[in-house]
Amino acid sequence: MSEFDLDLQTVENEIEDETGERAHRVVLGVLDGRTPSEEWIAEIADDAVLVLAVEGDLNRLASGFASDVREMDGELIHFRKFLLVTPPGVHIDTDRLD
Repeated sequence: MSEFDLDLQTVENEIEDETGERAHRVVLGVLDGRTPSEEWIAEIADDAVLVLAVEGDLNRLASGFASDVREMDGELIHFRKFLLVTPPGVHIDTDRLD
């Protein structure tokens, strides 16, 4: 039997959904200032949805990436103790909150 190298992580990252587009990921994290803003921006650029537990002042903690996300046509919403951040094309429906 011959040996071969199969990188399953790369394969998972390239899996497409039934529409032919990459499937979105949901990333759970803590927004406490320890993760650099660039990492959150990179996740959004890679089509991930962020669900971040806010520990501290939201305005200060999100200031490093919120405007970049909006410029990319992503969305941000503070819901209870979480910040939800979506990439372009993923709408946050708040209709049931009214």
